[in-house]
Amino acid sequence: MRPNYVKIFTDMLKQSDPEKLNDPKVQRQLRNLNTSEDVLNFNEKVFQQSKEMQKSNQKLKTYDRKTMIKLLKYQQKHGFSTSYMSRKYKISRTTLSKWRKNFEDEIK
Repeated sequence: MRPNYVKIFTDMLKQSDPEKLNDPKVQRQLRNLNTSEDVLNFNEKVFQQSKEMQKSNQKLKTYDRKTMIKLLKYQQKHGFSTSYMSRKYKISRTTLSKWRKNFEDEIK
């Protein structure tokens, strides 16, 4: 079962920044939380984090199948190296290689 991210983020915003809930842009983004990529982007935009916090939170990130394939197709389309993608999206090179191995049929 998938978590209800809209409810989770709405509750978090009510506690920490209730004024952000009145912003139409934030409301629109809340309604469009479909993939893990959307959730991560929303979290990054709404809740400003320190560099140390971002580093520690990186270990806790998970990606759904759709997002993994999207990132791999993006890499393939633009001819980016695994090292570049690793730095850009803060994902280890080993993880990217495992994804490529697991989804090689779907990437093509």
